[in-house]
Amino acid sequence: MISINTTATIINEIAEKPSRTYGLDLDKGRIIGRIDNAEAINLYIRKAIITPRFGCLIYSSDYGSEIEAVLTSNGWNREVAKKLLPKLIKDALCDKRIINVYDFTFEDGNKSEDCLNVSFKADTIFGTTEIKEAIRLV
Repeated sequence: MISINTTATIINEIAEKPSRTYGLDLDKGRIIGRIDNAEAINLYIRKAIITPRFGCLIYSSDYGSEIEAVLTSNGWNREVAKKLLPKLIKDALCDKRIINVYDFTFEDGNKSEDCLNVSFKADTIFGTTEIKEAIRLV
């Protein structure tokens, strides 16, 4: 039988492990080695935004965003999408390593794919990072 104190110690040790993970080139769809710290949190941010919440069985219901579900099911135009995206992105980034998400800017993206390019800053435990991602609106 494991005592409560031992279990708490094990949980704390697990929680404090480094953020080392596989590096992914999301644009080319391939693994590019191992990454850690700031690189790993940048990958987490981009991947959490583009992964549909409740859409991938390998992830819990806490992972991913509802951007695709909200924007495509309601046929929102670009101006409404610009108002909704900051909240949807912040909701997707529920990680203790992320302190603040702010300074959102938008640019029209590829018209043939109906994309909106979003840029924002995130304060993390590894410093401030700037993220740029193309969001499909249909």
